[in-house]
Amino acid sequence: MSTPSTPVERIGPVPRERTLTAAQFHQLAGVPPEAEWFANLDNPRTRRAYEADLRDFMSFAGIARPDEFRIVTRAHVLAWRETLEDRALAGATIRRKLAALSSLFEYLCEKNAVDFNPVKGAKRPRVESNEGKTPALGDHQARVLLEAPDPDTLKGKRDRALLSVLLYHGLRREELCSLKVRDIHARRGVLHLRVHGKGNKLRYLPLHAGSAERIHAFLEVAGHGGSPNAPLFQPARRKTDAALTADGVYKIVLSYAACAKIEVRGFGVHSLRATAATNALEHEADIAKVQEWLGHANIATTRIYDRRKSRQEDSPTFRIAY
Repeated sequence: MSTPSTPVERIGPVPRERTLTAAQFHQLAGVPPEAEWFANLDNPRTRRAYEADLRDFMSFAGIARPDEFRIVTRAHVLAWRETLEDRALAGATIRRKLAALSSLFEYLCEKNAVDFNPVKGAKRPRVESNEGKTPALGDHQARVLLEAPDPDTLKGKRDRALLSVLLYHGLRREELCSLKVRDIHARRGVLHLRVHGKGNKLRYLPLHAGSAERIHAFLEVAGHGGSPNAPLFQPARRKTDAALTADGVYKIVLSYAACAKIEVRGFGVHSLRATAATNALEHEADIAKVQEWLGHANIATTRIYDRRKSRQEDSPTFRIAY
């Protein structure tokens, strides 16, 4: 009678060439979960910010090795929070630092490296205002900005399309820069933008008719419309097949804002995202739909752009008649 095969035998013969050596296998098995958590941070800006925040906590608590995070208590966290407050840091900064530390401990709990998250229960500073600090443009200012680029040059056509995508779809700078030609495609007969958001999350936004027209006009003269893998927005002066950088987009937007004589304190590229979100909400878009449209993980972030309660035209001032 034949003996039953073991699970290993059922898999089949072991390949002659191993991907990992035995030493490499054991070395990777010993990677602490603290290092795994950091390696899983995909967004470079989040990685830089969280790295600085954790370095700040490690310096305060005297942590020299990753495994020393496992002996941190809530008392350590509360003492650190008090130190941050003594340094007169902004409430939003303290909240982010605590969020970075909490994110690490949530991962350690998931990996059974610690029993609880010591950041939970540590009171965080209240958000100063329900209204975001990023300024939004008025309708007239947005229209002037959209018409600022020269429609008769390649650069102008590119920038008209670029501004339209930002103002009609509320994209982040990095999302705009990562767009490729293939990311404009039809879904159920309607053109959509496929947007690569934070955490590698995809979302699909119906393409505004005005944006579609401007993108078509740009690609007709740009010469890369037939290359699906080409970056949609590229430098106009030289053929590089490289995408515009986030810094390049920043300079483009600010130069046209100056040309359009838009003088708004704190204005930047993110203001166009705030403008799009604010405008959509003011025109009765469902806030949950706007959350999904913007790629927000939390609807509280979307509410920052809901400024309907503070519209000047709704003030009782304009209801008075003598």
